[in-house]
Amino acid sequence: MAFLEKISGFCGKYMALIVFVLAALALFVPNTCLWVQMGWISYLLMLVMFGMGLTLKPVDFKPLVTRPRDILIGCAAQFALMPLIAFGLVKLFNLEPALAAGVILVGTCPGGTASNVITYLAGGDVALSVGMTSINTLLAPVLTPSITYLLLKSTVDVDAKAMFISIVEVVILPIALGFVINRLMPKTSEKCAKVLPFVSVVAICLIVMSVVSHSAERILTTGGVIIAVVILHNLLGYLCGYGVAKALRLDIAKAKALSVEIGMQNSGLATSLAATAFPALAAATVPGALFSVWHNISGAILANILRGKEEGKEDGE
Repeated sequence: MAFLEKISGFCGKYMALIVFVLAALALFVPNTCLWVQMGWISYLLMLVMFGMGLTLKPVDFKPLVTRPRDILIGCAAQFALMPLIAFGLVKLFNLEPALAAGVILVGTCPGGTASNVITYLAGGDVALSVGMTSINTLLAPVLTPSITYLLLKSTVDVDAKAMFISIVEVVILPIALGFVINRLMPKTSEKCAKVLPFVSVVAICLIVMSVVSHSAERILTTGGVIIAVVILHNLLGYLCGYGVAKALRLDIAKAKALSVEIGMQNSGLATSLAATAFPALAAATVPGALFSVWHNISGAILANILRGKEEGKEDGE
């Protein structure tokens, strides 16, 4: 177990670099990664969500009661800003229907668990970050299909009911199972939590390898445009999240949490939904996979910037 904990710590520390290297391998030498089947994506994401459930405690939902205003701001910003930014970028770059569907899905998904880690590294309000991730994830079965349908109904066929069922199966049920096990066997869950970074990194890497290798030709053909869209989507999310927090006069710790939570999406879920909800649109999985690679890199950079800003402010005082 000690050895696995060391590996887990290493993977958690260098996750961005690991994901980037494997994504590059899958893109430029796709044959090395084609063994990772697209059909595995949902099961891999279920594993990540189960791990999230193992780490959840009742106290994680405390902000919903003690700080409802902060949570409401986070939820409203999450499901309004990122979908609208996605929609704007789709129109601005005139993306083809498949890529447009993938970008919109990234925008309508809740924040990912990586946002909690980045918020911690940035010196942000971790309790608020965890609370927003938890609540937004629970709202996702209703809001993600609904918003996706509203934004895409004139472009592609959207099966909102199938998306709802998929999110419940892939996200809600694994999280609920992990949460129950954590309550019934807290000591076992605590031990398992020590190796969760390793499990999560492996699962995310396999998802990225699968999508990128199977879509390598399409990515190389439209790579410049879709990479620009993914980067802009992520960076505008950070900027808008921080701007909303400052406009509402939230303190610096909350502003950091909101910025990270809005900008970092559960792109693994977007990839899984794209594969199941739009089976005829293979390229719809590409934006989610690229977002998985990019937001881990940008998140690490953002954490350093925000941490440095806090330290600079303290030095000035």
